[in-house]
Amino acid sequence: MEGPQNRIGWFEGHLSVIGRTFTKWSGGGASVVQVFVLGIDPGLTRCGYAVIEPGRRGGGKVYAIGVIRTDAGQDLAPRLAEIHYELIELMDEFDPQVLAIEKIFFQNNVNTAIPVAHVSGIAMAEASARGAHVVEYSPSQIKAAVAGNGRADKKQMMMMVQQLLGLSAAPKPADAADAGAVALCHLAHDPSGRLATALRRPARASLRGGPR
Repeated sequence: MEGPQNRIGWFEGHLSVIGRTFTKWSGGGASVVQVFVLGIDPGLTRCGYAVIEPGRRGGGKVYAIGVIRTDAGQDLAPRLAEIHYELIELMDEFDPQVLAIEKIFFQNNVNTAIPVAHVSGIAMAEASARGAHVVEYSPSQIKAAVAGNGRADKKQMMMMVQQLLGLSAAPKPADAADAGAVALCHLAHDPSGRLATALRRPARASLRGGPR
């Protein structure tokens, strides 16, 4: 596995490898804990991710957004392991209170949907093992929450993601913008992050092994 080099981050139109560390801090004797929502657009070749902190009026502040890429020429198992490794690194870095993920539907190409469902399962299991609140949203729910229209097209969605996240351009590739939309959909249901904090369970163990 190549490690963080497979996780390509997009920020303000620039591609870069995400490698920043954010430390929880305390002031005036009170601990201040950031609430992060990790949005995932599951995919085997490109898995979109977005780490967002709740903001005002349904928006948020982006801390990381991009895609995890795998080589289509590899077998399924090592590709899944690669994605799992990158998700572990991402969750170690930001410790999200919520994993919001797009729900998988099998009505189109089942052969394509099954590997994507594997990716979805890995992300959900890893987040749940850490005590995060895991929630799925359908494509129409995401579109309705972000664009106000359950049938919004890709262009409308990218424009709204850009606007709600206060970016100078829409995140690219589209998988990154889609992950941002999933996170924003959750924030439309829990704007302050209070629900996520209340529902958070004690961490059991990362699937990498050992108690956290």
